[in-house]
Amino acid sequence: MRYPSTTAEVLRRRRVIVAAATITLLLVAGVTYAVLLHRTSASHVAPADPSALSIASPTIASPAAGTARPDTVLPALPPTSDPEAFARQVAEAIFAWDTTSLLTRTDHIEQLVAVADPSGASTPGLVFDLDTYLPTQAAWVELARYQTRQWLAIDAVTTPGTWATAQAQAGDQLLPGTTARTIHGTRHRAGIWEGRPVASDHDVAFTIFIVCQPSYPQCRLLRLSILDKPLD
Repeated sequence: MRYPSTTAEVLRRRRVIVAAATITLLLVAGVTYAVLLHRTSASHVAPADPSALSIASPTIASPAAGTARPDTVLPALPPTSDPEAFARQVAEAIFAWDTTSLLTRTDHIEQLVAVADPSGASTPGLVFDLDTYLPTQAAWVELARYQTRQWLAIDAVTTPGTWATAQAQAGDQLLPGTTARTIHGTRHRAGIWEGRPVASDHDVAFTIFIVCQPSYPQCRLLRLSILDKPLD
């Protein structure tokens, strides 16, 4: 995500929200993009390197006739009105993928877009966010050569300390029930490299912007912060 701003008002807000200018820019970015103010086109992240690959997935039994194979269909996220439970579901879904299955990166994006704000106002930006969290299509194909899979172990889910100030600054630009949850966890990858199992772990942190009651009966996904640059 990219963020504008150099007016006196923005500078004043930076001093109020955080002491560090970099965190302030992130806050403005998160609020601006997470609350439906901008729409951006999709981009790509650099391919993952072989040292962070993932292990082959377990063998899946053949399904009964007339049913879909479990590795060809992603389950819908269970509906919930609990912001923390929803944030956990979203976080785990973002990082859970397996290149040895028949699922594509597009399937994973669509799984999360299905729980986006029904108005569609934030959907283009959300697609952009998800696109940057997933390997590019070229990287996906390369990772499949190493039977790469990935998952997330969540250590903590917190409400950013600056969120109340951000809400006050945003005013009526936020839908009622809009909130944020910052995820701290460990990204696990495993795979096969030169015929041998390899694995790697990497600490990650990011903020999920969502909207729940009273705007919607169930929580909905708005935007994501830049990976490893959460709202604190």
